[in-house]
Amino acid sequence: MSELQKPNLKRQEEEEEANNVGCREEQEQALVALVEHRSAEIDRLKHHISNYQTKLIEAQRSLRDSKAKLSNLRGHDDDDDESITTSSSAKKESNDESTRNITPSKKDYPSPSPSKILKPFDNSVPTSSSSISKSKTNAVVVKQKPEASSLDSISNSKTKTVVVKQKPETSSRDSPNLKASRDQGRGTKRKFEQKEHKEVIRFIARNSSPTTIKCHSSNQISSQHKRKLRSLILCPVNEQLFATSSLDGMVSLWQLQPGRLSASLLSTTDCLSQKQRRWGEDMAWHPSGNTLFSVYTADDGDSQISILNLNKTRGVTFLENKPHVKGIINNIKFMPWEKNCFITGGSDHAVVLWNESDDEENKWKSKTLHRNLHSAAVMGVDGMRNKKVVLSVGADKRIYGFDVQAGRADYKHQIEYKCMSVLSNPCDFNLFMVQSGEPEKQLRLFDIRLRRTELHSFGWKQDSSESQSALINQSWSPDGLYITSGSADPVIHVFDIRYNARKPTQSIKAHQKRVFKAEWHYSQPLLISISSDLNIGLHKIS
Repeated sequence: MSELQKPNLKRQEEEEEANNVGCREEQEQALVALVEHRSAEIDRLKHHISNYQTKLIEAQRSLRDSKAKLSNLRGHDDDDDESITTSSSAKKESNDESTRNITPSKKDYPSPSPSKILKPFDNSVPTSSSSISKSKTNAVVVKQKPEASSLDSISNSKTKTVVVKQKPETSSRDSPNLKASRDQGRGTKRKFEQKEHKEVIRFIARNSSPTTIKCHSSNQISSQHKRKLRSLILCPVNEQLFATSSLDGMVSLWQLQPGRLSASLLSTTDCLSQKQRRWGEDMAWHPSGNTLFSVYTADDGDSQISILNLNKTRGVTFLENKPHVKGIINNIKFMPWEKNCFITGGSDHAVVLWNESDDEENKWKSKTLHRNLHSAAVMGVDGMRNKKVVLSVGADKRIYGFDVQAGRADYKHQIEYKCMSVLSNPCDFNLFMVQSGEPEKQLRLFDIRLRRTELHSFGWKQDSSESQSALINQSWSPDGLYITSGSADPVIHVFDIRYNARKPTQSIKAHQKRVFKAEWHYSQPLLISISSDLNIGLHKIS
């Protein structure tokens, strides 16, 4: 009986083995089919991605072409309007006499600045008779007072003899304010197109030795302010212009001299607040380059925002909106977004968004983003470029990133010392810097994607004072790899963020007293600094 069972058992084992082999073959075939299906799906998705990328490139090219045509059309419209007006007036006058004395209206010759125009102290600045009379088309001959400067000739002359020109050229001697207004569209477009994300975070603190910059020469010019300087800003659309403000309440407009380490004072304007006659605490340039904004205080119902118009004669205007409830407004920043808007941060713990509208009577409308997140004064504000997130830092040691669209703070962090300012990196849209009050560790780097994580910190030791002043400011280099900082000492500290040490890469002796700020020029190898010695420093670098 046992001998009969053995063949049966053997046969059953063979059948089971055959079944297993069959199952494995079926599984293998199924997996092969699945792999082929998913491979085909990946190829199909890649094809779609390539197709959409091609369409995206074509759409971007079409958008650039449309913007360029719009800019050219606006430029031609301005030229055509002027040529039509001038040619018609020339025909009318040619029947009587070839030339005649006329008094042009303000509409024909807009004032480049609403302020008290000063003569440039540099003798190289040309007079108006030479700057207006030269043209390749029909010439303009202007008879006016011989002592008037080029800016006076446009706004203050009483009688002028004009032979009409049809298509005037933009001369290098034109008023820089008028040039800024003519370049408004092109300058703003250029600003947005050039801002592309560039990875910088991965280079932080990777090098054991620093890369220094060379300061070839320096020159100091008098600011002509009567009290200590407070702000220094560069014009976003005209690389020759910058502005300064001080505790005397005056805002000065400057023009860099081409080929020379010098600058000329174009104008100065009284921008003291209406009630308390206070100076502006901070200043920002509108992205169009046509106006300068200053912030003041919320106490005693005083004006909180002023606008200095550089192209029209109406001078300084004050916004009626007063969203801050008390204390000094410490900071103002225009956001790096397509729609024009700016942020203010104040001692009332509030962060306020101001949007530009089409309503001429209420041009800027305010909206309080938050007032309860900070428990002390908001000292600095800025915006991230990749999304609508407003950064704010305060004397309560807190750092917030507020998502404007979501209406909530997505980024929260707190450090050991009070925060005094914040600056987003111009190249890496995830990187920002915070200035703290900790000695020898004043500057700290953060990634907006990483909460409660400090990437690197560095600072300087002060010889003249142990206290950290909130009036000391920093500036990023255009490539996003260097930071310059003022100091209580008469030096400019330069930091290479790729250097893994916590000390300055170098310190440049720049002034006789404390340095408030050293601003990198965005298109020239130049640093511009302001100091409590009442001088402006110009430093040629490479």
